[in-house]
Amino acid sequence: MAAISDVEIWTPLLIALVVFVLVFMGFKGRAFLVCLLLALVLADYVLVSALKTAIDRRRPKQVQKVRMVQLERAHPKFLTLFKRPTIRYSDETDRGKSGPSFPSGHVTDNVVIGTLCFLFFRRWGWLYFIVAAAVGYSRIYLGAHWPSDVVGTAFLALGEALLVVALAEFSWKRWAPRWAPALFARHPRLID
Repeated sequence: MAAISDVEIWTPLLIALVVFVLVFMGFKGRAFLVCLLLALVLADYVLVSALKTAIDRRRPKQVQKVRMVQLERAHPKFLTLFKRPTIRYSDETDRGKSGPSFPSGHVTDNVVIGTLCFLFFRRWGWLYFIVAAAVGYSRIYLGAHWPSDVVGTAFLALGEALLVVALAEFSWKRWAPRWAPALFARHPRLID
């Protein structure tokens, strides 16, 4: 579960996927990446940070004793998957280590990615929701979030992703005919 939540482990795979989308997915792939970048920036730097400050809900590991799973250090980071993790219980030292609990940044990012994958690549894009669900469960398992944080964040992120895509589609239809008429003629919509 700790490995599922650790973004650094998956960075090489994510970079490879971004390069694949840029090289092989054409206009749809580039439109997906632009919308994804906009949605993630809005989600992380506006929505999540503002709500964490406003709501200021304590994490489970900050208010009660919960099991903590810590990965061993390794370089490169993905090699930590082959080392035995340390399991301990939270104590007073964990009370001030993490910020507020709601909303979950991990869940926000993965639900946004899942939503955009589904909207742009319907045939296989829905599969990313399995990853998003695993990340959400891992956050609960690790004592980082309450179940209500994960469920609430999932709905919040879904709404934010749909709003960003709707605004991107509106902007494309409004300004692309003037700025890129040939491209707009070939691709009148961002999402097919």
